[in-house]
Amino acid sequence: MVSLIVNGEISPLKKRTRAEHFSACGFTLIEMLVVMAIVALLLSIAVPHYFSSLDRSKETVLKQNLKVMRDVIDKFYVDQGRYPETLNELVDKRYLRVLPLDPLTESEKTWVAILSKNPDIPGIADVRSGADGVSSEGEAFKEW
Repeated sequence: MVSLIVNGEISPLKKRTRAEHFSACGFTLIEMLVVMAIVALLLSIAVPHYFSSLDRSKETVLKQNLKVMRDVIDKFYVDQGRYPETLNELVDKRYLRVLPLDPLTESEKTWVAILSKNPDIPGIADVRSGADGVSSEGEAFKEW
């Protein structure tokens, strides 16, 4: 028999049975299943909200990129007296550091350049997204 000294007193250690040993060391299968069910429930609630917020954030970035590029085109027109011939000309003349990505298509090559309606002043007067689909507000991305 093994003994343990606690507070100066000798107390015998009793042996555990196999069932007592395993129940003291971990969780039962039922406890694990309950935890897994709770985690699955929380994920089923959180994941759709995550993806919808991700889509809304891409729409917000697209609006901001369009606003910045339109502002840069206007500044280019005021400075140069003409519209740029290509969007890359805005980068070449250092009006932009880089051509921004369309967050929906994840490419800078999908921007749709809108030419000037005035035949006396040719060039790109506006820019739009080349992304297919509609926004969360029901508007087509190509119309922004």
